[in-house]
Amino acid sequence: MGVTILSRLLQSLAVLVAMSFVVYGLMGLMPGDPIDLMIAGNPHLNAADAVRLKALYGLDRPWTERWLRWLAQVGQGELGYSRLHARPVMAAMIPALVNTAILMASSLLLALVVALPLGILASLRPGSVLDRLVNLVSVASVSLPVFWLGLMLIVVFAVELAWLPAGGMAEVTGGGRLAHMILPVATLALSGIGQYARHMRAAMIAEAGHDYIRTARAKGCSPARVVIRHQLRNALIPVTTIVALEVGGLFSGALITETVFAWPGMGRLIYEAVMGNDFNLALSGLLLATAMTLVGSILADIAYVRLDPRVRTP
Repeated sequence: MGVTILSRLLQSLAVLVAMSFVVYGLMGLMPGDPIDLMIAGNPHLNAADAVRLKALYGLDRPWTERWLRWLAQVGQGELGYSRLHARPVMAAMIPALVNTAILMASSLLLALVVALPLGILASLRPGSVLDRLVNLVSVASVSLPVFWLGLMLIVVFAVELAWLPAGGMAEVTGGGRLAHMILPVATLALSGIGQYARHMRAAMIAEAGHDYIRTARAKGCSPARVVIRHQLRNALIPVTTIVALEVGGLFSGALITETVFAWPGMGRLIYEAVMGNDFNLALSGLLLATAMTLVGSILADIAYVRLDPRVRTP
């Protein structure tokens, strides 16, 4: 297992290097650069200043050479300086990273707590009223646009009832921060419940027809034991794959939801960095999301082995 994890980590490192090459190249093809934007916003700078500053920051060199220099800096633990925030990239990312992790982890946990039991209950009696109701809720959850759902929650709970703040994030801790989290967490959780419930239901129904389930029943196992100890454990394997892919989202943020609720997270930070040609910040944020997605894939492989002993790694 240790050899497999090491191999996957090396593969992930290669993917990150390739991803950085592609993203850096795409950003290098964007019109303008930070020096052009600086000159456009400062009438006291002239063309000679532009040439001098581009030479100082290496922007007059080919983007492949700049990428190699950036890669060497990253290898030394230096992510560069954020032009938009006028501070190191890491210092600009940490507050947004913490905010996004809190928001996304809370919504993911809430969605799983609601969706997995619904999927299990629906699978016990396919075609029943409960099953149809769960399918209806799932379809509605998947179909509703996130921005519309967020706006409707704001209209109902912030405008009409005035129970919760419409957006932003309180500077205080405890109840004030919790109140600002309720609507964005509810929006993300409601939009994710549908897919988790449908995957859980489909996996449980697929496992119900296998021989080991019939054998367990023939041996006299109670229905609850068959479902929980045998059927559920194997049914969680495909659901684990879906959840593992969401790990990247825990750190890349949800741009639409963060925009609707003015939540200062990674989604907004990366968007502003891309639009503002803040190369270092945008590249670091995108690579962080890629890295966490790869980590989630590795964690899913580990979970497979724990859920099903028949799974063996090479």
